[in-house]
Amino acid sequence: MSIRFKVSMLSLVGFIFLIVGCSNEPADTSANGTEAPMAYVTNQKGDITVIDLVSLEVVSEIDVEGKGPRGIGITSDGKTMVVANVDGGDITLIDRESGKINKHIKIGENPEFVRVIGNRAYISFEPASLGGPPPTPGSEEAQKLESDREEEDAEPAKIAIVNIDSGVVEKEITGGMETEGIELSSDQSQLIITNEADENITVHDLETGELVKEISTREYGHRPRGIKASPDGSMYVGSIEYGNSLVVMNSDFEIIKAIKTGEVPYGLSFSRDGSKLYVALAKGKAIQVFDTKSWEEVGRGETGKRCWHFTFTPDDSKILVACGRSDEVVVLDASDMSVIKRLTGFAMPWGIVAYPKSVGSLDSVWQ
Repeated sequence: MSIRFKVSMLSLVGFIFLIVGCSNEPADTSANGTEAPMAYVTNQKGDITVIDLVSLEVVSEIDVEGKGPRGIGITSDGKTMVVANVDGGDITLIDRESGKINKHIKIGENPEFVRVIGNRAYISFEPASLGGPPPTPGSEEAQKLESDREEEDAEPAKIAIVNIDSGVVEKEITGGMETEGIELSSDQSQLIITNEADENITVHDLETGELVKEISTREYGHRPRGIKASPDGSMYVGSIEYGNSLVVMNSDFEIIKAIKTGEVPYGLSFSRDGSKLYVALAKGKAIQVFDTKSWEEVGRGETGKRCWHFTFTPDDSKILVACGRSDEVVVLDASDMSVIKRLTGFAMPWGIVAYPKSVGSLDSVWQ
């Protein structure tokens, strides 16, 4: 055999080895060409669980040092996760890719809801919250609690606004009693919040913190919880937990319609194009879907017990629902709302978001 032939054979073998070697590499299934899409779940009695959205399997956990994580958000560039820790009284800034904790920032008692928009995080915290399930609206226990708060001049909830780049709390805006949901107006000049114990939705000037408008929700039921702006900014929808209803407001924050829902609506999300509204029914054990023109129910998917929040996958093909009382994340097919998979082994999952960023009850893609 000639030397030239030997060299050619070696080259051919090397080429075949290269092809075989490449074929064993994981397929690039990411939405942005560089990494696989992931979902991040806060466990109030645990840490943060990471789910691969291609395999729909749990791939890792991020330690938050036993602080009781609830609210969660991710910056647009995907570099930083912001997590509210109910037991720690702080938020944690986490490097999303490595899972390394960058910083803890003290907020106040009972931080809960997080919205990340731009380079700022908006966090509700409730000094007067007693924790645990609320008393039945209208009951003697509820009336006594309201009376006690008035006598003690209980401190209302606040919204801390944190500059994520500097890690500094820039300001605090005073809300109502037990402020829950947080949203910004389409021009990002106003803050819209739901105040559970006050039975209202309030609008505040973002620059000054001044109260601009107060919208009573008492006639529609008790305990307003979720609040979401439509993609075009033409309307805002709030969920009234113990009224089994939604209130639809126009761009001037006037209630123009009330919609009946299944039992105990909480987390809300518009679809990416705004044509549908998805509602987590905490007691109804379902995600309910409404057409936003007719406000007729157009779909419903089975979930688990006490599901608070949910997210779409970045390609809008699936919905992942965090169900706190059944310790699971339920995966639904967004096309027909059928159950694809149930992931178990969570520890009171509360919040869930996806990256690349997607629409969901804790996030949006148009702000």
